[in-house]
Amino acid sequence: MNHFFSPSARTVPAVAASVLAACCLTACSEGGSDAPVSVRVNQAGYVAGEKKFAYVMGDRDTLADAEFEVLDEHGDTAGHGTLGPSLGGWNDTYTAVRSIDLSSLHRTGTYRLRLVGAGDDPEVRFRVAPAGQLLDPLRADTVHFFSTQRDGEDVLTEATGREPSHLSDEEARVYELPDTGAAGDGTTDGPEPTEADDPVDVSGGWFDAGDFLKFTHTTSYVVAQMLSTVRDTPAVPGLREEARHGLRWLDRMWDGGTGTLYAQVGLGSGGKEARGDHDVWRLPEQDDRLTVRPGDPDYLIKYRPVFRANDPGEPISPNLAGRVAAAFALAAQTEAADRPAQARAWLDKAAAVYARADTERDADDLVTTTPADYYQEHSWRDDMEWAAVELSRGADALGDARASRWSGEARTWARAALREERGGTLGPADVSALAHADVLTSADPDADLESALEAELRRQVETGRRRAAEDPFRSGVIPSDFDAVPSTFGLLATAELYARVTGDHRFDDFAAQQRAWVFGANAWGTSFVVGAGDLFPHCLQHQVANLAMSRTGRGDILRGAVVNGPNDADLLKEPETFDGGRPCSYAPEAGPWSKFDGHGAGYVDDVRAWQTVEPADDFASTALYALSLTTARS
Repeated sequence: MNHFFSPSARTVPAVAASVLAACCLTACSEGGSDAPVSVRVNQAGYVAGEKKFAYVMGDRDTLADAEFEVLDEHGDTAGHGTLGPSLGGWNDTYTAVRSIDLSSLHRTGTYRLRLVGAGDDPEVRFRVAPAGQLLDPLRADTVHFFSTQRDGEDVLTEATGREPSHLSDEEARVYELPDTGAAGDGTTDGPEPTEADDPVDVSGGWFDAGDFLKFTHTTSYVVAQMLSTVRDTPAVPGLREEARHGLRWLDRMWDGGTGTLYAQVGLGSGGKEARGDHDVWRLPEQDDRLTVRPGDPDYLIKYRPVFRANDPGEPISPNLAGRVAAAFALAAQTEAADRPAQARAWLDKAAAVYARADTERDADDLVTTTPADYYQEHSWRDDMEWAAVELSRGADALGDARASRWSGEARTWARAALREERGGTLGPADVSALAHADVLTSADPDADLESALEAELRRQVETGRRRAAEDPFRSGVIPSDFDAVPSTFGLLATAELYARVTGDHRFDDFAAQQRAWVFGANAWGTSFVVGAGDLFPHCLQHQVANLAMSRTGRGDILRGAVVNGPNDADLLKEPETFDGGRPCSYAPEAGPWSKFDGHGAGYVDDVRAWQTVEPADDFASTALYALSLTTARS
């Protein structure tokens, strides 16, 4: 899934102390200007009892005879040894990356890792603790992030200092789908309103990313993933209520009376006749203050258009029907014990949406967003499998006789997905890992189907593990591709799901490596989750964080946000330009980010770089699910 957002918005903490001197977290030594040495660790901490690796990057000759030692809080030696063999070079400066095995450290505490015989002998600190102690604060931060993404009346002003926004969404007009520009452009000269539709209430929900658009495609994925987290993992304070917030908006996007599913609120990039969301940098409440009339360039910014996924009463694109039905069915499961009447209502809505799926639809004609390039998808049987298995589980929880029928349909869709679609990495474009895991645990598959589903989950993770074996930092993704960080969390979640449903823990070490990579054990030495570790993104392309922070002076308002991370270095050569934003660019004391670019991948922490530092809801929900599964296992 690629976010092709133009100046869309996101910026975060311009943190006061320029983020604790980089030598404290990425341990940099200039053993000579031609031979820098940097140490990379998991800044969020290593889980006690699992494999733990740090990485040293430098000139191969400088590192040839280097050793390491580990000191505990009392200054006593807790470990020492030689560096592992070179895992490969990273760029022309860092010609060797070598590992340090810290797996023998099990006692909870803070340690110092120091190199010996590598120039100035750099030193870094890291923690070892149980999974819950390390990850529970990060999971709570994710809930905080979603609270900052709220739209409508139910805005949490204490989180951002904002006011209610987009109140016009309570009586929004439905528009015909516009003709859009070239891929990734998304421009339009202005859609036309439909003639017959009455205004619809599509208020509330969450902003999708750093902009203010709202999508059924991603919100249904996020809500369903949140509710799976509620159902299957240790509790996260506030998560259930935050999921309900997204669920209420998703409910507004489904009109059961007319059989219409609405797909989107807001226009992305405008054209000659109308400006869209991506054309203006502002706080969302400013949209309500506009004085505009039909035909004015900013009319569709205040009175935002709504686009349908289907004509009233007509079949619905099966990917959307599947994931929306899954979200409603998961609501039935999680509400069954305490709110049985509400749970039955959710189950009936899930069944109604599911029944309207257009299962004759071509995979190249699926509805996602407008334009579709914002979120691309080419599979749908996995969505239908997901819907059927969650309907079955919801019916089971409520004693509904339809449970066995839906269970059988889940198995049928699972076979179809295995036969017709090749699963990729877990994310909005592919939910097969979620569907397969739940079929394995609740749909009573026969031996052949069980074996095939386990093999498919194993293949998805093994694809990442093979990539990691060739990467100096053992990353299971291609760091120059879009969505490197959320894809890493997708791999992590799938590895945890595989272990959960099979009892086979062959990927536990791989999972630990992926967690370390997103939290700092990577070439750039930064965590890609805001607030996690000592060095994390500060200048996100996020309008609320950028503008509200400059007004409130607070630097933590987007804590828990997950960004794309590294991307194709060529995409960063010409930063985006936009009016109205607060300039923000951060580089660590170790030097410019480009110093650490390699293998075609680059990273910058700059409000103009949506390619690396725009957060998104689906990024955060996948991270939350992955970390929650880790906590549940441990």
